[in-house]
Amino acid sequence: MSIVPQLMAFNKTFVEEKQYEAYLTDKFPEKKIAILTCMDTRLVELLPKALNLRNGDAKFIKNAGAILTQPFGSAMRSILVAVYELGAREVLVIGHHGCGMTNLDTQGMIKKFSEHGIDPLALETLENSGIRMEKFLRGFSSAEEGVMHSVRMIRKHPLFPKAIPVHGFVIDPETGELEVIVEDYQAE
Repeated sequence: MSIVPQLMAFNKTFVEEKQYEAYLTDKFPEKKIAILTCMDTRLVELLPKALNLRNGDAKFIKNAGAILTQPFGSAMRSILVAVYELGAREVLVIGHHGCGMTNLDTQGMIKKFSEHGIDPLALETLENSGIRMEKFLRGFSSAEEGVMHSVRMIRKHPLFPKAIPVHGFVIDPETGELEVIVEDYQAE
């Protein structure tokens, strides 16, 4: 059974009771930061609380592993929009220990595609078109490595302003303890 009816019923009450008023803000990040982080469910509430961030303080960009897989993908576009259009003046890349992207089993995931009905011909067509599953689904060996990969990609991006600092962190998804990997990294 779908969760949609339950979500819609709650939403109706939420709006009718004007519970949204506690979250009113505008589209500009109050603390002028953009954060690239993982989509891990443990970080949804923990990360903002661990950084003393409230609704409206930061732009959050989330994906699997806080990894930029391509320089002109949607996550990098979001970072550029946050900087150029929404006033972000610092970028934080925050990975976490115990991430599902650590040592991701690419071949196992490809096998799951077939188990879920994806035609092997579709995978073959993608490979023949230059989409390498090993690269597309690539994880990393440690959270620190993943963070540094994204920090470097941001700093080296031809459209990213050199004056904007990029910081890298790893958070403990249980305690919220933050470890600085690199502060204000400037790629050579």
